[in-house]
Amino acid sequence: MSEDRIISEVESFTRPVVDDMGLELVEVQFRRQGGSWLLQLFIDREGGVTVDDCASLSRQVSAYLEVEDIIEHAYTLEVSSPGAERPLKKNEDFLRFSGRKARIKLRDPLDGQRVFVGLLAGLKENMLLLDVDGQQMNIELGAIKRARLVL
Repeated sequence: MSEDRIISEVESFTRPVVDDMGLELVEVQFRRQGGSWLLQLFIDREGGVTVDDCASLSRQVSAYLEVEDIIEHAYTLEVSSPGAERPLKKNEDFLRFSGRKARIKLRDPLDGQRVFVGLLAGLKENMLLLDVDGQQMNIELGAIKRARLVL
């Protein structure tokens, strides 16, 4: 099974479990790290997550993966908080963290530049409002390749 398919399967199982726990599934990654495979689940909630949250989800996901056997080779499962520089993936993320500093990487250059760092200033229609050094930019949401908070 491909990495994308594994991520999709894990997300499909995990999302309702995380919702029931009062948590948010921020991201699932499955990739090679060094010579081995790593399955990472990043969870969050207002006020942060606890070690017990991570351990509980890890047990549930481990049991599911053991029964379903969707990963055919050895891997390590890691469940953690996305950290202070968490990715921004959904429209709600851009709104929730309005006023915070973010790094936005675009698919294609805008005014000759692909990376912008500024304060999140909300959403308007299909545009992210970003304050970069006092100048407001309107960035089409579909043009964003990656976005994350920065300290």
